[in-house]
Amino acid sequence: MSLPGEQLVSDSDAPEAERNMAAGEGLSHSSLIKTTSPAVSSNTELSPDVDQELWSSDQGQEGFPDGVYLLASVIFQNDHLERPAEGCKVNYVKDRELPLPEVKGEEMQQAAYQLAFDTLKYQELLEDIMTDCFFHPDQPLLLESDERMNLLAVFLYDFQDRKFNARELQGQQEVIPEVRDMEEFLLRFKTRVAASLARCRIKNNLISIDYFLPENLKEMDRRSRRLPLYAWVNTLKTSLDEVQDVLKDAGFSQVESVDQLEGRTFCQDPHCEDTLVFPAQAKAELRSTNLAREHKLIIQDKFCSVSPNAVSSLLLEKGDVLMVGSFSGLTICHTAALIADKQSGGGSGRSRPTVYVCVGDRTDAQREALQETTAALGCKNVKLLPEEFRALGARDKRFQNVRVILLIPKCSVSAISNPVGFLLQENGAIDLLQNLSRGFISQSKLEALVTQQKKDIDTALKFPQVGSVVYSTCSLYPMENEEVVTRAVKQAKEKADKHSRAALTKFRLCPSPFSSTDHAADSEKRNFFMLEPSEESNGCFLAVLGRVPEPVAKESPKDVIKRANAKGILDRIGTRKELSSRSSAPSTAADQSKNHRWRSRPPPCNLLNRQLSAQDKSRPWSSASSSCSSMSRPNSSSSFLSFASSNPPHAPSDKGIRIIFNSPSETSPATSASHLSTKKPSGVNHRRHYAEKPMLLELPFAQFDAYFPPQYSRVGFRPVVRKRGQTPFLSRSMAAKDS
Repeated sequence: MSLPGEQLVSDSDAPEAERNMAAGEGLSHSSLIKTTSPAVSSNTELSPDVDQELWSSDQGQEGFPDGVYLLASVIFQNDHLERPAEGCKVNYVKDRELPLPEVKGEEMQQAAYQLAFDTLKYQELLEDIMTDCFFHPDQPLLLESDERMNLLAVFLYDFQDRKFNARELQGQQEVIPEVRDMEEFLLRFKTRVAASLARCRIKNNLISIDYFLPENLKEMDRRSRRLPLYAWVNTLKTSLDEVQDVLKDAGFSQVESVDQLEGRTFCQDPHCEDTLVFPAQAKAELRSTNLAREHKLIIQDKFCSVSPNAVSSLLLEKGDVLMVGSFSGLTICHTAALIADKQSGGGSGRSRPTVYVCVGDRTDAQREALQETTAALGCKNVKLLPEEFRALGARDKRFQNVRVILLIPKCSVSAISNPVGFLLQENGAIDLLQNLSRGFISQSKLEALVTQQKKDIDTALKFPQVGSVVYSTCSLYPMENEEVVTRAVKQAKEKADKHSRAALTKFRLCPSPFSSTDHAADSEKRNFFMLEPSEESNGCFLAVLGRVPEPVAKESPKDVIKRANAKGILDRIGTRKELSSRSSAPSTAADQSKNHRWRSRPPPCNLLNRQLSAQDKSRPWSSASSSCSSMSRPNSSSSFLSFASSNPPHAPSDKGIRIIFNSPSETSPATSASHLSTKKPSGVNHRRHYAEKPMLLELPFAQFDAYFPPQYSRVGFRPVVRKRGQTPFLSRSMAAKDS
């Protein structure tokens, strides 16, 4: 079986055949590079008759506009991996901080980054082809064109991905001469390129160039092609039921799970109730619907929906949210939409929960983009803070109602199968492309990310009014996930114990708001929500740190009394035996005389009613005391209150109500007979009560309009509302009794 390129040139005579081909073309090094042409010539050499399906696992593309290739070449130049000089003859320019050219539209920008990312993944293979084709010792072609090596590498990858066919230029496009020159050069020598690629495949025993990648990158590519599409419902503009009805009217059918997604179907996400899942091929159709154009259905990765739903489940009716980290305006709007329903009474103003966002590390263009996004999605409860998170005061008055902090720090994005689109949409660290293209994150980059994550979570735990901190990443590394969270809780507790700051010790790892069966049996990971990257979703990690009360040891009532007596709070109050022995002791004559003098003292005057009627002045104090005693509760367990009015209930009253703390009958007989003696009803078993001193208080009489004492109520009774100063209504029976 012949391999691609074998029927055109063999491994042994390929260099000579290629030199003859180049000589026949009559092209020199300078003519190949500096020739300009507004359009690709149709007389270029035809591609070899080979099995094109082996060149790439992707379908052939029509190509991109010139600006995409130029931007991708600069991104590749800034992020490419430097290989040892003795092992590679391809030399790039030394400058690795070239300014990025501007392109129109987010789609073109994402296409450029994706093209640069793919070129980074195959950098070693592409450099081998470039060395074999254009740097042969017998005839080097591009030895002095270092400044265009990055553009050659990008074009070379796209060239084989398009199956060595020319671009199909459509409409009026911006013409960039250096891009057109490079394309024409590759088209003239595509036979040589095809042969070189065939030799590299033979050398490395590759079925296709996809097999050149490490296993983890191949698995990531497979997952990214099959990932379903996630979209959350913007409840500020519509409802979940309305969106589902519109989709069903448009021909979509709802299924039970992600496994059943096929064709024009959708299902509800099992973790986020406001999120719908669609097949990957439905993206173009959804973008063209009114739901997407009117910002009612927002297409976003599931990882971005998990943390807003967690915040919504933790937030009480009144409370604000503080968002910190790396996220897009869509994530901000999702959080704001979920907590907008928490407002009390549907009002506006301060009663509406507010989402504060730290944008101190964003550029002016990024801040403006955030404001445009929040306005387009109808969010009115979002406030952007120009300060950085670590510069905020923990006791700032702006955050006195903040109850939840959502922390989404910059991370390695190692759990994302399609990192380019995710980083661009969620304001991620673009400088991670080089590490992600190799399938792992360097130790130095990982340590730098972890250092920032630790500082952010330590700052979040310093806010005294915050009840919960939600920490979320899309990383697979434990040192960015569990280790950061457990270290923060442990360190905060140690610091609180050292400085006697008990507020910090109340932060504990709380159970996740979502159910996860993957780590249910692992006690250490039971409080974390983890999703492994799969063909159904990208991976994520979420932890909730909650401020919960410390456990309080229960004490018996006797222990409480003893502890209070030890501190002198309740002097002379002990157990029942102590009280019984104290009450059984005979009272001395001095004590009886002291009690008699105190009870004979006239009652204190009410400050609000100092003038007493003559009738009240002439009444003996003993009768008032006797009246109070007759109304006392016989079964009170301790000192009790007795109430008495100075006037009969049917007479107009402007006097106060006397409250008497009555003492038991253990006092002297004279005192009991003249002041506080009470006839005990027969058949009633009275408990013995003890009080250290009797006390009399007089409260003002409170008169309310339309108030009727309960003793006048009966079935069918219709009270008459009286005006202030009139005599209360009396029933005939009461009037006759009083008369």
